Amino acid sequence: MGGTIIDCDPEVLGGTPVFPGTRVPIRNLFDYLHTGESIDSFCADFESVSKEQVVRVLAMIEIG
Repeated sequence: MGGTIIDCDPEVLGGTPVFPGTRVPIRNLFDYLHTGESIDSFCADFESVSKEQVVRVLAMIEIG
């Protein structure tokens, strides 16, 4: 999977950072992880987000 890792479009949720191709805010992932939920649980609840997308976001945070 190439392309962008995070999408910010003023036409989608007012520019809130989301997973590309979805309306799922990146913040939702961090909220899940903060409460002890797993990546698999997040992906099950937000089926439009792939596990690969989640891993890429988390890798970007680790590098940054």
